[in-house]
Amino acid sequence: MAATKKIAGAALPIVQPGYWEEACKHLTRKDRVMRRLIAQVGDVSVSLRGDAFTTLARFIVGQQVSVASAQRVWDRLAALPIAMTPREVLKLKVDDMRAAGLSARKVEYLVDLALHFDSGRLHVDAWNQMDDHAIAAELVAIRGISRWTADMFLIFHLARPNVLPLDDATLIQGISQHYFSGDPVSRSEAREVAQAWQPWCSVASWYIWRSLAPLSVDY
Repeated sequence: MAATKKIAGAALPIVQPGYWEEACKHLTRKDRVMRRLIAQVGDVSVSLRGDAFTTLARFIVGQQVSVASAQRVWDRLAALPIAMTPREVLKLKVDDMRAAGLSARKVEYLVDLALHFDSGRLHVDAWNQMDDHAIAAELVAIRGISRWTADMFLIFHLARPNVLPLDDATLIQGISQHYFSGDPVSRSEAREVAQAWQPWCSVASWYIWRSLAPLSVDY
């Protein structure tokens, strides 16, 4: 399913994963909490967009700052006289990236990301044939890319259907709220809950997120 959405004055393509409807039917049958959340959230889904490099670069820019702050920095980077490609980013001066609002550490991370793409160390063209673990292993070898970032990339960019991002605090909070009456939840308990979500953990995680934050974040 494809559609368009106006963002900051521009029409960007939005793509819904083809498995979404099947996943929702499965989750509704298997899990009473999911049945309730899917009904509450309604006919919406994760939206996929952007190229791999830009998506990961935005993750780096957005680390440890508010969404609004990250957008301001990204807008300044986008205003620089280059295309947002690995090779062009490698031509940028450190002073220009710092002036856009990037910390010295994030400049290092962005440069390392560009180097990984430009050198061919990432098997981007083979990702569709690689499993989630292998892709995540490639990504976490990049400075500034954590397992959380890799999981978000697998869900929001590659549309992998069965990712369980246990490093995400909001997911753990949601599982606590919806399944344990707000009591603390361990990773093993979260995995036990997610057994009923298989093989659609990405979709279930997304509904947990939307139950706590009605407006989604686009990556």
